[in-house]
Amino acid sequence: MRALVVDDSAVMRKVLIGALGRANINEVDQAADGAEAVQAVQQNEYDIILMDWNMPNMLGIDALKAIREMGKTMPIIMVTTEAEKSRVLEALKAGATNYVIKPFEPNTIVGKIQEVLNKSKGQ
Repeated sequence: MRALVVDDSAVMRKVLIGALGRANINEVDQAADGAEAVQAVQQNEYDIILMDWNMPNMLGIDALKAIREMGKTMPIIMVTTEAEKSRVLEALKAGATNYVIKPFEPNTIVGKIQEVLNKSKGQ
């Protein structure tokens, strides 16, 4: 299993990598903004992506749309402080698989990761 963690905060990337490790995903690439994420997805195959919303260069929502426009179907979980219902709906309409609001409990993110991976395996 290979994951991509996209967040402009190195500390948050570390937290998310730890959560992925608890979900038995140890092969993890990192991107600091949406543009890096899109580039990474063009060059590699991922089983799951954890994506922040607010980042420099390219917002996570725009990266999400770009990745879906490439025809990529891997689960993408938005992990963000954007808690408004309209933002959640916008992300889901754009192709997000799930949505986690920061700050979160470590067990919450591990559960979401396992949930979306189990769903994608079951398809």
